[in-house]
Amino acid sequence: MTIDWDIIAMAMPLLAEGAIVTIQVSVLSAIFGLALGIALGLASLSRSKPLKWLVAAYVDFIRGTPLLIQIFLVFFALPVIGIRFDEFWAGVVALSLNAGAFVSEVVRGGVGAIEKGQSEAARSIGMRNRQILIHILLPQAYRQMIPPLTNELISLVKNSSLLSVISVYELTRAGQAIISLHFVPFEIYMLLALYYYLLLKVLSVLSKKLEQRLPQW
Repeated sequence: MTIDWDIIAMAMPLLAEGAIVTIQVSVLSAIFGLALGIALGLASLSRSKPLKWLVAAYVDFIRGTPLLIQIFLVFFALPVIGIRFDEFWAGVVALSLNAGAFVSEVVRGGVGAIEKGQSEAARSIGMRNRQILIHILLPQAYRQMIPPLTNELISLVKNSSLLSVISVYELTRAGQAIISLHFVPFEIYMLLALYYYLLLKVLSVLSKKLEQRLPQW
């Protein structure tokens, strides 16, 4: 088997453009998903039973349905009720909603794992729930939440390839376009694998560096 190096040279800058869109989608989805997940995670730890039930139902729905269906719901179903996004933002919304559910479980598990005695001791010296959360619970939970959050971000980058089905010109879609024109699946899929590997390797290294910088508790 011979490798067409001319195709590889031609495809690399085109795939780089798709990789930039993949990074944009992933960063925006990570920011929104993280914000949503923290809010849901803290809501699940509240004393309000209806709020906890709503969060549990949302997480259960996201866990129980394929991400591809969630993307279709955002892109094709929401316009029926008057909410319309273009391809890029539909992808960001779908990935954010999906990531938010899983991040909320990470936050709930991380904060919930702190010994209750610490909260009771803080409450006994007059601290309010918000102060306890900010000054006692979250600083201790950050470190143990970093590895599962990194796994979630890695999954988010991989899942962004599903946005090719709604024509978001991200990395996978860029590769499919080249293959459809030149019929060179081996070279292009190998390049796609290399691009995704490099993106996720950078993310893993950054996560380890962040984890090392966090204080030991």
